[in-house]
Amino acid sequence: MRADRTFAYGATAGLLGDLLLGDPRRGHPVAAFGRAAAAVERALWRDHRGWGAVHTAVCAGGAAGAALLATRAVRGRPAASAALTAAATWAVVGGTSLGREARAIGAALDAGDVEAARARLPHLCGRDPQTLDAPGIARAVVESVAENTSDAVVGALVWGALAGVPGLVAFRAVNTLDAMVGHRSPRHLRYGWASARLDDVAGWPGARLTAALAVAAGGSPRAATRAWRADAAKHPSPNAGPVEASFAGALGVRLGGTLSYGGRVEHRPVLNGPGRAVEVGDIERAVRLSRRVGWLALGVAVAVRKVRT
Repeated sequence: MRADRTFAYGATAGLLGDLLLGDPRRGHPVAAFGRAAAAVERALWRDHRGWGAVHTAVCAGGAAGAALLATRAVRGRPAASAALTAAATWAVVGGTSLGREARAIGAALDAGDVEAARARLPHLCGRDPQTLDAPGIARAVVESVAENTSDAVVGALVWGALAGVPGLVAFRAVNTLDAMVGHRSPRHLRYGWASARLDDVAGWPGARLTAALAVAAGGSPRAATRAWRADAAKHPSPNAGPVEASFAGALGVRLGGTLSYGGRVEHRPVLNGPGRAVEVGDIERAVRLSRRVGWLALGVAVAVRKVRT
């Protein structure tokens, strides 16, 4: 079996596995990686960029190296290679869990239970839920769905197309490290610098593909394109900007504005200013758009793999 077909069968099976099974409540490989990365941080932590770079290299390099060894172990066995690709794809993508958490918050808001929605929000993003009313929570959910479509689905598929199973695993490792130490807390401002910058680089192609697919799959391609071009660069994140702006245009809503992370208030530019305020029903629309983008990304990844093989 040709390598491109092995990837196509494996990645499709892995994405179907995520659709049918979602993430396990216990024993998830990404959670195991997170525990290992936390142990490395406890051993290496210094308030210094260099030590943070070592942490990033040890964790991300170790994950990629293990994936490379696994790939070599099944070389020449198409069925085993496809199974390994399927398992790796299922382990690193998280579209079903993303949609599940978003819908759970939307259901709480629909029922008028803002406190339940606030309690659930930290499962999805790092916002301070106590500072948010119902519209603020809905906006946070839509923004998180947009950003995580790139981080949890499309970016992984892009790197899988470019580098196979090691690419899938390395991308998820880098993205997980950024979530763990890449934020601007006093402890991680310097130590997490390398993880944050590497995540920016690794996420660049997936974010642009996500934005392009949101334009194609959304209900208003012209508005999505206009918002992407006009507002993406205003966002403080080079990768979240294109994704959130294109989702905002595609859904016809305004994103951005004032938000709070860990007690730190940020005033971000508005994305898609002509749009309306986010409503609870837009959570479901965002989840459906995310799902369409994920499947289109699989098609692009399979095509890229075929061209490269």
